[in-house]
Amino acid sequence: MAPAQAMATMSEPQSITVTVNGERYQRAVEPRLLLSDFLRHELGLTGTHVGCEHGVCGACTVLLDGAAVRSCLIFAVQADGHEVTTVEGLAAGDGLHPLQEAFRREHALQCGFCTPGFLLTLVPFLEENPQPTEEEIRHALSGNLCRCTGYQNIVAAVKRAARERAEAP
Repeated sequence: MAPAQAMATMSEPQSITVTVNGERYQRAVEPRLLLSDFLRHELGLTGTHVGCEHGVCGACTVLLDGAAVRSCLIFAVQADGHEVTTVEGLAAGDGLHPLQEAFRREHALQCGFCTPGFLLTLVPFLEENPQPTEEEIRHALSGNLCRCTGYQNIVAAVKRAARERAEAP
């Protein structure tokens, strides 16, 4: 393929089909469109926040096939055929997800900008680590930045969520 043809192909919209929060979407997107921008601008799911746009802060974290990923580092076309969960899809029905409820009870947020990224980082972490130590929790949180809290209440919320999950029938 000639360089001019390759450039034209790279900028032409591509059709993708992605399941987001259980709903299937089909869209034509530019190959360079970031997943975070697709979620926010194409689907109106503004709970996915964009902070640093370099994958450092964790605010844009979503679940891709159940794994926490930085949506500012992934192109929407890479999500083609996959399942994405955003903070809007965490809770089932009218109630909060148990981790969201633990964040509420432990006052683990202030401005809330970073909270969706923390939640979506911690959901798979707790799946893999149902009884984490404080050190393991702090290590799991190390890739998410918060400018408002001292992280202590976030750690307490994770401990609460783990404890309540273990106590549940």
